[in-house]
Amino acid sequence: MLSDEKVTHLSHVLLKGLLEKKLVVLKAEEAQARKVIKRVVGAELKAGEHIDVAVRKKLESYSRKIVEGSPEWEILYRKFYQEEENKRGRSNV
Repeated sequence: MLSDEKVTHLSHVLLKGLLEKKLVVLKAEEAQARKVIKRVVGAELKAGEHIDVAVRKKLESYSRKIVEGSPEWEILYRKFYQEEENKRGRSNV
């Protein structure tokens, strides 16, 4: 999880980039936009943590021990992570 300070910094950087590239038009003040960005980033990080926990539990449930960090573990982790994202409607995030 990122610290609140890092998420705040990220919200400033994201908003600045969106505004400079004219990808958004604000209908509220910048502070309000940053607050929304912070909330979305926080929710996405939390969802990612929940997926990580589910994937690790699935990998630990195998009767044969799969060593974390091994090529097999990495492949299965990515596969199961993608499956969990799809289940939760988070594909292409």
